[in-house]
Amino acid sequence: MPTPLDIPVPDLTGKLALVTGASDGVGLEIAARLARAGADVLMPVRNPQKGEAAATQIRQQTGAHSIRVLPLDLASLDSVGALAARLNDEGRPIDLLITNAGVMNPPTRQLSADGFELQLATNHLGHFALVAQLLPLLVEAKAHITSQVSIAADQGAVNWDDPNWEHGYDPMTAYSSSKIALGLFAMELQRRSDAAGWGIRSTLSHPGITPTNLLAAQPGMGRSADTTAVKFIRAMSRRGILFGTPASAALSAVYAATSPDARGGHLYGPRGFRRLSGLPAEQPMYSRLRGEADARRVWELSEQLTGVRVATPGR
Repeated sequence: MPTPLDIPVPDLTGKLALVTGASDGVGLEIAARLARAGADVLMPVRNPQKGEAAATQIRQQTGAHSIRVLPLDLASLDSVGALAARLNDEGRPIDLLITNAGVMNPPTRQLSADGFELQLATNHLGHFALVAQLLPLLVEAKAHITSQVSIAADQGAVNWDDPNWEHGYDPMTAYSSSKIALGLFAMELQRRSDAAGWGIRSTLSHPGITPTNLLAAQPGMGRSADTTAVKFIRAMSRRGILFGTPASAALSAVYAATSPDARGGHLYGPRGFRRLSGLPAEQPMYSRLRGEADARRVWELSEQLTGVRVATPGR
């Protein structure tokens, strides 16, 4: 077995961190690394039983106990709004937010509870609505927000004319589109923070390639068996060849969110062969994420689709 990789993480005692998609895979490892550094961790999850099992695992592995599981279905704007309202009522500023949750490649086009294409809804629109509604708590903490994109965001484009993929649905193309949208939103968030003096640091990360449940059997999403791709990735990862592990893949987001050297508006990912695995480092920004006009357009489209307006915080 290869030696596990790790990075130094600042002392996060007293900091509140929210990690979406933390019930398994890379998200669980992100939450565990932040907890080990002393953070109080919020784990909003769609499956509470799975979330509690993950929280128990983190407590046992790290000795940390300030871990809280909350309900969240990113594919439901009502669920996102309920979580945001709950946290705003509690009033504790959020220091770190990592938008890690995602779905990938439903074999047939599926819709969210609100009628959006599932990947767009989960990977981008739910996160957009969450950040927008938590903005007062994020500004108060001068939060570090890290948006987990993908190497898939370096190909394709946002489907401006048909964001819900009513025509010509292709699973991978729709996945890339959703991740480009999330990345453009994160870039625009940094620009608006700079202009308004919010003090937010918005970074991007990608995990490389690692064996997770994104391409595994998910009958609820129309995938009855593991894909050939995930079987191959698992085999290579076990041998320490080419691909990372969930623990190593988590480090890019952890670095982007916590390192004093990470800069807002920049992308971080593995620095190994073809940037598929290894320790994190700054990466060249994907060409699809550089356009300021596209970033403003994604922001406006997201407000239009979700009905959530990003109000200037009153603090």
